[in-house]
Amino acid sequence: MTEHIEPRQVETDDLTKVWSVTEFCARHRIDSEEQALLLKLFGPFATASELLHNAKRAPRFR
Repeated sequence: MTEHIEPRQVETDDLTKVWSVTEFCARHRIDSEEQALLLKLFGPFATASELLHNAKRAPRFR
């Protein structure tokens, strides 16, 4: 089943929120090497969408 959604109805506030790259890495358990790459790529601040799509985390195995 599909549903039509008007673009004005979609909320994008969460994805366009600007984060400190350092704070984002601390909250999402991203190591210092990956943090350095994100800082080089974006500088000190980036949107949540950019960070989520470019950050790589090591998997948590038991």
